[in-house]
Amino acid sequence: MQTPAKPRTVGIVDVQFGADVTVVQPVNLYGCVIGANTFVGPFVEIQRGAVIGKRCKIQSHAFVCDLVTIGDDCVISHGAMFINDLFATGGPANGDRSLWKSTTLGHHVSVGTNSTILPVNICDYVVIGAGSVVTKDINQPGIYAGNPARLLRLLAPTDYATVANQVANGEAAHANGQLLLSSPAR
Repeated sequence: MQTPAKPRTVGIVDVQFGADVTVVQPVNLYGCVIGANTFVGPFVEIQRGAVIGKRCKIQSHAFVCDLVTIGDDCVISHGAMFINDLFATGGPANGDRSLWKSTTLGHHVSVGTNSTILPVNICDYVVIGAGSVVTKDINQPGIYAGNPARLLRLLAPTDYATVANQVANGEAAHANGQLLLSSPAR
């Protein structure tokens, strides 16, 4: 006879919140740091050791694992995933943290829907198109998309807000390695 399963609940445990953080439950947040004025949508998991900056938006179904640091004013869109285990031994690390790698996002980084971010460093003022897989460090502000993600065009910090808003509001699409942006309203 099998023993009935004991469901575990996590919810929100041992989280350091800045002022005026909004969290829409259900979520799994544990052992992480979330900066002031940040929004965390439903069905998000942010693991122990992750650090989220100020004024960020972490949208529904995002997964932020241990060893991820996200700068200020970032958007992590729906279903975006961060990976810390590259299966260096041919399979999962099974909790062996010495095999995990870290990821750092600078300030003003937008990660599009369903993107996957492997252990990398991403500089300030970067937009990652929807469905992209980031496999290498990004050292120049710009728009990156594809699998693997590659530079589509450089981006001046003054252009960042317009492009990031279009990505966040679903006004930009990714097709055949191109980030298709809406025409500016006239």
